[in-house]
Amino acid sequence: MREIVLDTETTGLDPARGDRIVEIGCVELVNYIPTGNTFQSYVNPERDIPETAFAVHGLSRDFLAKHPVFAAIAEEFVAFIADSPLIIHNAAFDLGFVNAELARLERAPVLSARAVDTVQLARSKIPPGASASLDALCARFGIDTSGRALHGALKDALLLAEVYLELIGGRQPGLVFAQMAAPRRAASARAGTPGAPTARPPRAHAPTDGETAAHAAFLAKFKDPVWGR
Repeated sequence: MREIVLDTETTGLDPARGDRIVEIGCVELVNYIPTGNTFQSYVNPERDIPETAFAVHGLSRDFLAKHPVFAAIAEEFVAFIADSPLIIHNAAFDLGFVNAELARLERAPVLSARAVDTVQLARSKIPPGASASLDALCARFGIDTSGRALHGALKDALLLAEVYLELIGGRQPGLVFAQMAAPRRAASARAGTPGAPTARPPRAHAPTDGETAAHAAFLAKFKDPVWGR
């Protein structure tokens, strides 16, 4: 199953008032695991960057002026997300901006029915009143954010991919990780790690001559068995 984790950085909070996307980042998941396939682009918003927004993502107007406008990346972006479900933290916010940009190009919107909102998912999993922000969820699940001084669309999408995996049941949705860990467990057992399972020598499964003779004597007690006809 293919899913796309999506995040945006913007000039503000409301596309209806002229705020624009300045970065968009996507991470591909297959069967809940990141494949390493990503889409990321800075976007020239063709407007100023308010100080409040700059404090969040650190993207200046001069920096963004060197990058393409949304119209230049729209085709590649739409092709990357294709028709896959979208994993978004506060989906209404990001989809509002994505659809505002698509509307400017007279392109079809991304339907909200495609989105899994991880804010709502988190609120169904964590205690009432606990923060469902991305930072708070990373802290709750022990996800390392030390390499993220400022917000970034691709950085946050990668973090959200880890958070999403925790929200749907933990970091081992299948048996692959258990199989990979088996050699480490065996090594721990050989090293005598407390609590590790004790290694046992393999048992010979072939019957002995005595067992074979006892089995033949047992079968001889049956009168006219079907296997002897």
